[in-house]
Amino acid sequence: MTTKMRSEIAEQPAALRATLDALLPRVGEVERLAGQTRQLLFIARGTSDNAAVYGRYLAEAHAGRLSTLAAPSIATTYRRKLDLDGVLAVALSQSGRTEEIVETLAWAKDCGASTVAITNGGEQSPLAQAADLALCTLAGEEKAVPATKTYTTQLAALAVLGLGLGADVNADDLQRVPDAVEKLISDPGDLEAVVEGLADKPGVVVSGRGLAFSTALELALKLKEACYLHAMGLSYADLLHGPIAVVDEDTPAILVAAGEGPTLAGTVALAERVTGAGASAFTVGGGTALAAAGTAALNGPDLPEWVSPLGLIVPGQLLTEALARRLGIDPDAPRGLNKVTQTD
Repeated sequence: MTTKMRSEIAEQPAALRATLDALLPRVGEVERLAGQTRQLLFIARGTSDNAAVYGRYLAEAHAGRLSTLAAPSIATTYRRKLDLDGVLAVALSQSGRTEEIVETLAWAKDCGASTVAITNGGEQSPLAQAADLALCTLAGEEKAVPATKTYTTQLAALAVLGLGLGADVNADDLQRVPDAVEKLISDPGDLEAVVEGLADKPGVVVSGRGLAFSTALELALKLKEACYLHAMGLSYADLLHGPIAVVDEDTPAILVAAGEGPTLAGTVALAERVTGAGASAFTVGGGTALAAAGTAALNGPDLPEWVSPLGLIVPGQLLTEALARRLGIDPDAPRGLNKVTQTD
């Protein structure tokens, strides 16, 4: 029986094409709004927060815009007013109905920020209605609790945002993303070996750096929520500052990297260190160099680093779904979780 999660993973190429077709013509709207601002504030929780990490790295590495992740409790719990003049506040919510995120975006506007919403909830969702500009993704209804197509389309919207910020990238690269994702779905690499390598393990460390850091965080979250693993998502720089001590025969590492870019060499070196210490290093992406340094490899997309996270997560999604089934867990409905999470 095919799970809803697996079906929705397969829907991603179409969802990405539809989203890019809808949002790429709106780059000029983003440019006009962003032209009034100097820096970015990303407002999100959960999977959307991981997407925001991609947005932050893209804005800083390619558009030269200082960016940060908001602490919504400053708005909703401490109720402090800040000076956000010159700030572009970008709120992400798959449903567009998470009250904390809607309230925080309204707070940001009240503090002087220009506001953008990224949501799959449509133009009439509370979040879209609260924003100066709404970039609505077209993933369609997502029924499985673990986010897949709503996450990758959020990344697509953030890539469009990056173009509007003036990122020094080739916009044509985005048109290659749906086909690259389709290829990964049909050929994710040595999926069975990685599933078996994790099936008897209580925990795993997932690590990447730079633009791939968002993928490491998102894959760790998926393994926690759908497979009940103690999964830790870390930048490899932070991993080397102490937590690498937990990587051993019982705690393997999953290492994520684009096939090019300044963080690839360090990820390869980390894989060699992990395997040299007798632990397993399962790799995602990173081309032949990272695959050769690891224990078993999942494929990455044939895409430039700046858009690689839109594809890098896909083998991780397939891994999560397959591992959950291997463990006897229904990945569509993990215990204790709902599709829309409300926080105080």
